[in-house]
Amino acid sequence: MKLIAASLRRLSLAVLTMILVVSSFAVFTPSASAETYQIKLGSDKGMLAFEPKKLTVKPGDTIEWVNNKVPPHNVVFDAALNPAKSADLAKSLSHKSLLMSPGQKETTTIPADAPAGEYTFYCEPHRGAGMVGKIVVEG
Repeated sequence: MKLIAASLRRLSLAVLTMILVVSSFAVFTPSASAETYQIKLGSDKGMLAFEPKKLTVKPGDTIEWVNNKVPPHNVVFDAALNPAKSADLAKSLSHKSLLMSPGQKETTTIPADAPAGEYTFYCEPHRGAGMVGKIVVEG
């Protein structure tokens, strides 16, 4: 009888240990991973617009800017129209060099410490034509 009780105790300890090990993986596994989004520079119909014009992201996410139609295009974040009003932050997010050929790409990763809020960006050659967009960074 004592042998059976001791075996059951060992078995229950082994099962409990396995449950603790498995649950620790579930607790310490990151719940969300960074996403990659795409914004076209120039709409599919040839309009001077970003597609989509507004995008909501989280810190750590990446935006892939794809030169689409009616080049040249670039992406410049407005220093006065970001939550931190930071010229350095705007410059780090921007890609001032002109993309001349359809299919050319640039990427921007939203910094982990980027303040939440709305960021305005534009295409320098086509800003006057209304080629302006917004990124909303969630907190």
